[in-house]
Amino acid sequence: MQDTRALALTFEVSGLPPVKTEALSIFAAGHRQATRVRTLLQAACTAAQRTGWTPLDGPIEVDVTLRCPPGHRTSDASTLVGGVCAVLQDKKRVANIGLAHLGVLVDVALWSDDRQIRRLSYVEEPAEDFSYQVRVAAVPTMV
Repeated sequence: MQDTRALALTFEVSGLPPVKTEALSIFAAGHRQATRVRTLLQAACTAAQRTGWTPLDGPIEVDVTLRCPPGHRTSDASTLVGGVCAVLQDKKRVANIGLAHLGVLVDVALWSDDRQIRRLSYVEEPAEDFSYQVRVAAVPTMV
């Protein structure tokens, strides 16, 4: 039987991505990144439902494209990409903090663990307003 699940998913998000800059989990209730985390989770959830996406468990690539007014980037590339990746991996392993405040969004995951990432790219494009695009794809395994 042929595997028919989607092997690539691309979606757009308005605003800025969550950034991972401190030891406090961005999933903590009341964290200053909470709105960005929820916005990303909702966009990923909508895209996954639309395409029938199921979380990947093999090697993946992640591409993040940030659109922002020239000269107005708010964080460095590593904290932006780190925040996006933290949010989109399976959150069940973050057992040391409560995640009930995320409601059904706690189950949104595009892959299991960041250790699956084999390729990672970050690009900035000029735009009038902040937004970003995320692309996640399976990386073919070579034998």
